[in-house]
Amino acid sequence: MSFKLPRRLPWLLLIAFADVVLDRLTKTWIAKHIPIGGEIRLIPHVLDLSHWVNQGAAFSMFANAASPNTVRWSLIAFTLLAALAVFIAMIRLGSRFTLTTIALALILGGAIGNAHDRIAYGWVVDFIDFHIGAWHWYVFNVADAAIVCGVAALVLESQFGRKGSVQQRQAPDNGA
Repeated sequence: MSFKLPRRLPWLLLIAFADVVLDRLTKTWIAKHIPIGGEIRLIPHVLDLSHWVNQGAAFSMFANAASPNTVRWSLIAFTLLAALAVFIAMIRLGSRFTLTTIALALILGGAIGNAHDRIAYGWVVDFIDFHIGAWHWYVFNVADAAIVCGVAALVLESQFGRKGSVQQRQAPDNGA
């Protein structure tokens, strides 16, 4: 018995790889051109490039934990396990392009991008600073954006996609 990879999987992995490359390139550029805490204003009162490091999880959760090394390695383990689960899902679903498989590719690339930072440096570089007036979002990076876009696509797909296919899979009513 031979194992055959789904035909579209290499293309989906290319999406994930492109996400990782774009994430690494942007983070490297930020680290070389903007000091930590510094910023470049792109659109006044809306968008800045700011150099920050995040030792915690999303939204800096656990950043000030009593045991930062435990947090770091726990986040690495969680991220790598999640990436493995996403990769397995991609293998199972990767025979065609769907919103779900593309979303999984984005999530995989984002997870690998942030895991790289945690393993190599002990923190994640964040730099996209979006704000409107007094409202201010957390500073994030390309990997974070890919994960959020992937998760949003999965939520949209679960809410609005393939409604007819669920009805087609149900057993016919025999009038009993």
